Amino acid sequence: MASRVISAFAAEEEQRVLSLKPVLAPVHRRYGDHPHQVYDAWPSDDPDAPRVILLHGGYWRYDRMHLTPFAAYLAQQGFDVLLPGFRRSGGAGGYPETFDDVARIVDTLPEGRPYVLAGHCSGGHLALWCAARGLLPAGSRWHTRNLPPSVLALAPLTDLVATRRDDLSNGAALQLLGGPEHFEERLSEVDPLTLLRDAGTTGVPTVLLHGAVDEEVPLTQFSDYAAVHRDLRTVVLPGTGHYTLIEPGAPGARAVADTLRDMAAAFPAQHSAPAPADEEFLHR
Repeated sequence: MASRVISAFAAEEEQRVLSLKPVLAPVHRRYGDHPHQVYDAWPSDDPDAPRVILLHGGYWRYDRMHLTPFAAYLAQQGFDVLLPGFRRSGGAGGYPETFDDVARIVDTLPEGRPYVLAGHCSGGHLALWCAARGLLPAGSRWHTRNLPPSVLALAPLTDLVATRRDDLSNGAALQLLGGPEHFEERLSEVDPLTLLRDAGTTGVPTVLLHGAVDEEVPLTQFSDYAAVHRDLRTVVLPGTGHYTLIEPGAPGARAVADTLRDMAAAFPAQHSAPAPADEEFLHR
C-alpha cells in the first residue's frame, strides 16, 4: 500500500503537538510490579473534583509522555487526573498484556470514585474496549460487569479490521494482535466494532469526539462505529484535526474539557479523603 499523503496543515499540527515538552506529574505511583505498570497523577485539592483517567495513544506502541501536557492542562481546568502507562506492542505488551494492564487500570485505579475514562487515538480504542467488556463471553479473562461510568473516545481507532486494511502506522493492528496468524482468532475479544455489532450498545454512556479534518484516523472509523452504536453521542469539531484535541489551550482541547465537565456533571457529588502517602508514592 502506498504511504499516506497528509496536508501541510496536518503535518504542522502533528509536529507542533508532539514536540511539546513533557510535563512531570506531582505524583507517580505503581499499580503493578512491571516497570510499565505505573501512573502519573495530578490530584485536586477539591474532593469533589471530577476524576478523569486518560489512556494515551501512539498506536499501542509509544509511551504516555506526549499526553502529559494535556493531562496537566486538564488538572488546571479543575479535574483530578490519572495518566497510566501500560505494557505496549513491540516490547513487553501487545495481546494479551496490553489488555490485561488496561483492564487492571480500570478495575483498580478509580478507588470507588466516579470517573470518566477518556482515551485518544489507540487510547480511544482501549477506552471503547473497556466499555464493551460486559459483552465478552462470561469465560473471557476480561469479562466484567463493573464497567466505566462513562467513556469519552477522542478520535479513536474503533475498527481493527479497517486499521489493518489501511495499514495505519505500518501494521500497528497486526503487531497488537501478534501477527496475521493470530489476528482473526483474537479480533472478537478486543475489537470495539466487532463486540458492538450484535448488541448495538455497551450500556455505558459514551461520547465519540473527533475533528472534522482528522487526517490521522480515517473518518470512516468514526462513522462506521456511530452507525452501529445506537445510543452513542457524537461531537464533531469543524476545522479540527487529530492532535489539537490534546493540545493545551487549543479550541479542540477546550471542547474536550467542556465535554468532560458535562459528562462528570451526571455523577453524584462524592466527598473523598485524599489517598494517604505511602511507600508506593514516588515523588519526582
